[in-house]
Amino acid sequence: MSAAEGEEQVADSPNVDFTPVVRLPEVETRTLEEDEEELFKIRARLFRYASECSPPEWKERGTGDVRMLKKEGRQVRLVMRRDKTLKICANHYITSRMGLRPNKGSDRAWLYTTLSDFADEESKSETLAIRFANSTNANAFRDAFNMAQEIARQVEPKGESDDDSHDDDSDDDKDKESEEEKENGEVEEKKEETASGNGEEKPAAATEETNKEVAVEAEKKEAATDEVTEKLQELAVTEETSKTEEAKTDDETPAAADAAAPATADGQES
Repeated sequence: MSAAEGEEQVADSPNVDFTPVVRLPEVETRTLEEDEEELFKIRARLFRYASECSPPEWKERGTGDVRMLKKEGRQVRLVMRRDKTLKICANHYITSRMGLRPNKGSDRAWLYTTLSDFADEESKSETLAIRFANSTNANAFRDAFNMAQEIARQVEPKGESDDDSHDDDSDDDKDKESEEEKENGEVEEKKEETASGNGEEKPAAATEETNKEVAVEAEKKEAATDEVTEKLQELAVTEETSKTEEAKTDDETPAAADAAAPATADGQES
């Protein structure tokens, strides 16, 4: 049997055209990055410091291209998307107050803190670590980061950029003030504990007790005054009574004398 005879004959399939019932229009997806100029782009891996964990730990956010985008009249925005899914893992502005610090024990990683990151669609303060393939890429990122901060100083209001150099001093002053307040509070607490241990009362309690004593003394003085007044009234009544009796006595004496005189005369005549 020949090979041609062994092959099965397959019928040609007809051309079938399926027409969709509903035609959906093409939708243009905007990432809001079309109006921005790309200043820098490099591949990196991003980590965030999860302070909400116990104990706190570093968690990976994703690997992808980190880009710095610039729009006219605004600060430079750092945007990073994960590979394949293109989900945002970093989205924040680079301000003049942000500090880029090297990671201990590595020359290809940097640490920094942003007060407002919108990777989770809401503003959050995050401490981030970004790691590169080699030190050359890390240094290139540092240079681009510093350039973005220079742009931020030009765009930000004048007061904000001028105060950057005094941030550390003001933080130190605040720390000193808080320490002094704590020390003063501890001293006051110790004074109150000592006073309570010696049997002394707090100023508020002492004032209340003093007010009570003053009220009692006032009541005593008022009672004594009333008693003296009553005695004076009794003396006045007694004196008035004695005067009335003396007056009656003086009125009765001449009459008795007149009555006795005729009797004596009659006796002499007899």
